[in-house]
Parts: sequence; C-alpha cells; structure tokens
Amino acid sequence: MSARSVSSVIAVVAAVAVVAGCTSTASGGKKGAGGLELVSSGTLKTCTHLPYAPFQVKKNGKIVGFDVDLVDLVAKNLGIKQEIVNTPFEGIETGQDFTIHKCDLAAAGMTITPERDKVMDFSDPYFNATQALLTKKGKPYKKVEDLQGKKLGYQKATTGGIYAKNHGKGVELVEFEDLGLLLTAVKSGQVDAGINDNGVLFDYVKQNPDTAVTAEFNTGEHYGIGVRTGNDALRKKIDEVIKKAKSDGTYDRIYKKWFGTTPQS
Repeated sequence: MSARSVSSVIAVVAAVAVVAGCTSTASGGKKGAGGLELVSSGTLKTCTHLPYAPFQVKKNGKIVGFDVDLVDLVAKNLGIKQEIVNTPFEGIETGQDFTIHKCDLAAAGMTITPERDKVMDFSDPYFNATQALLTKKGKPYKKVEDLQGKKLGYQKATTGGIYAKNHGKGVELVEFEDLGLLLTAVKSGQVDAGINDNGVLFDYVKQNPDTAVTAEFNTGEHYGIGVRTGNDALRKKIDEVIKKAKSDGTYDRIYKKWFGTTPQS
C-alpha cells in the first residue's frame, strides 16, 4: 500500500471516528439524556430573564423560583442538572436564542401567544396569568384609561406592553428593559403606574406595602415553557413531567412554596 493510500485510509478512519464519537445533530444539538436533543450533553440549559420573582430571581447568589423548581423536575427526570442562562427577554420571545443554540428551553414566566408560537414550540400551559396595574398605595387608577396625561411603565417585549399600547390613548408610555427597573420606577414615582403580570406584581406588593395592585385585567393568559421548533422529544418530556407533578401533588407543593397558597382549580 502506498504512503498516499495509507494516508487516505487514516483520514477515512479518523473521519469515521469523529462521526462515531460526536452526537451532534443536523440542527446543532447533541444527543443525550435518553436520546433528547440538547445544546450540551449532560446539561439542561434554560434561558430566562432576571429578575422575575417569584418565577426566577437571584437570592444569596443562586437563581431560584417557581419556574426553576419546575424545570429542575425535568432535569432530575433526565438524570442531569439544569443550567440557567440569564439573557434579554426579546432574544427569548423572538426565538433567536433557540436559533443560536443558547439554550434547550425557555422558562421565563412567558405567555403563550400566536406570534411566539410561530418561532418556538410550547409545552402545555402550566400557569394562568392576567395583566395587572401597580401603583403607589392610595392612588385611584383602576384601568389604563385612568392614566391619561400620566406616565405608565411597561416591560419591553411583554404582553403588558401590548396591552398598554392598545389601551393607553393619551397616556405617556415608558418602556423598561426588565421588571426590576419597572418596579423601582413605580416605587420611586418615576412613573405613576406599571403594568405587568399579576403574579409578579402581587409578589412585589408583599415586600413593598407602600405599593398596591389596583386592578387586574381579564387577559386570560397562560404560561408555557418554550423549546426550539421541532424539538418534540424535549417538549413531550416537559409535558410528561409537569403532568405527573400535577397528579402527585408536587406541583401544588411548589406552587404553595412560592405563592403561599395552592392554585385555584
């Protein structure tokens, strides 16, 4: 066999070895955890946007919350650990973070909408929400329209922002990058009110009694955990784990841990 032939054989064998040793898929993921497609084998990467208490928030140097505990159940079922990636919310809701393989799933207190459903696939709904209004305590605002000539804050790329724009004629709308900045703006008087999901606003009021939730709007929203479009195996696993958690009482225990009550049926 000529030296050239030997080199060719070595090259072919090396190529086969690389293919055999690498579990990368055509879409850029890696097989692992029972054959599911993951960005990094052995880790379940979760995109979220902090802070969004009580769904995800950093406390004592660790990211914790309702969504975190639910995804931990999925990771435990797969025999791996969850790794949380804090990233701007617009990258999550536009599906960009899945396109660039930043994460396997997105758990960010995220409402399922037709627009978002076009750029990712969602789990079954796991939490019911609606929009609400936060003000300094004692303020009379009961609806967005009451704020004509006043300032209403909203979080960028959220359904609260959409609601504010649809109902805020004559209202000065102020956009904030994240929930923390929005809440601070209401508390400090930078804006007269803020709009966001009821769960996070009621959680904030518990720790800030000088603020109040003065209204809830019947927007009938449902949160879902997002995955890359077509990643059906992971989506089905999420549904399976959460369904079991709801049937065996685990979901109710996690819910009570973060909200102080069990979910309404």
